[in-house]
Amino acid sequence: MNDTLINLESAYKTRGGQDVRIYAIDGIVERCVHGSVFLEGGWVAAVWTADGFHRPSKTQDAFDLIEVKPRIKIERWALVERNGGYSLWLDKPSKASTVDAFGITRIAFEVEEGEGLEDGSN
Repeated sequence: MNDTLINLESAYKTRGGQDVRIYAIDGIVERCVHGSVFLEGGWVAAVWTADGFHRPSKTQDAFDLIEVKPRIKIERWALVERNGGYSLWLDKPSKASTVDAFGITRIAFEVEEGEGLEDGSN
């Protein structure tokens, strides 16, 4: 068994942005990760090292594997002073009248998991 850092449960793209399918991570040669890359309308076979490099020399390449993390939507509410002087992050207000009376604004972010914004559920 090798020490493969790439796993079958994660999604990957190439460093250049092409879609990737990983078929196996237990090859016995230096480039032990086997899969394919979507190029010009079709899938082309490809291999990578255990840590996702396309070249065994481990120099960066457009075909290196980059993990694609799931995107999550985070909703926050901000109390913004009418003259724009300050803002205060709040939990979602319970009544629409609160939004109108105090100038509370809904702000939604779509981010990759782990980008540093807490979702408030922790």
